[in-house]
Amino acid sequence: MAQTLLKVSGVKVAYGGIQAVKGIDFEVREGELVSLIGSNGAGKTTTMKAITGTLPFIGGDIEFLGKSIKGRGAWDLVGEGLVMVPEGRGVFTRMTITENLQIGAYIRKDKAEIAKDIERVFSTFPRLKERATQLAGTMSGGEQQMLAMGRALMARPKVLLLDEPSMGLSPIMVDKIFEVVKQVYDQGVTVLLVEQNASRALQLADRGYVMESGLITMSGDAKVMLSDPKVRAAYLGE
Repeated sequence: MAQTLLKVSGVKVAYGGIQAVKGIDFEVREGELVSLIGSNGAGKTTTMKAITGTLPFIGGDIEFLGKSIKGRGAWDLVGEGLVMVPEGRGVFTRMTITENLQIGAYIRKDKAEIAKDIERVFSTFPRLKERATQLAGTMSGGEQQMLAMGRALMARPKVLLLDEPSMGLSPIMVDKIFEVVKQVYDQGVTVLLVEQNASRALQLADRGYVMESGLITMSGDAKVMLSDPKVRAAYLGE
């Protein structure tokens, strides 16, 4: 069985007295694409922030590569290979596409390899290559999403966390983003995908978890979940 890279055990997160995440357990194993689905407000983004150290958790533990990461900051975890593409993309709007990619590699010192990785990102996202010197703030939402993913790949993640990559994009761009997620996964990157588009997320994933009101209410093989009547009724509009 593949090694568990990320393990979330009994994690609880509170926002000003309101418990947004109420003690959840899940894991991501090496080489997997795991999808965390659920409606808006279920606690998915809060969970991602707790994993990456941008939001403290009040109970339970999170292990990355077999060690607890409780109390550690995002800047620290990126260096170990835990990298997130945040909801809303968060690109540096006044920098060029190339500069954004270089920032993704800020923890690295291997200049020749960084240059190769920029070319690799450009081959994955040809649209970015065409606009390499353009300011990120002048790009469309879909292009910014590609840039945010490319920037994260520059850190050479062991686990790539994607928080709602298709949110707010046109149907054509949603197709493109899911194509790219699959491409990244096929290149051997382990992925945890948080997504409201449950159907697309489960089609791509190996395993899935359903989150409702701060709890994990279902988990299993993604293809089995895709045909589950409860999942179909709640998330696929059937």
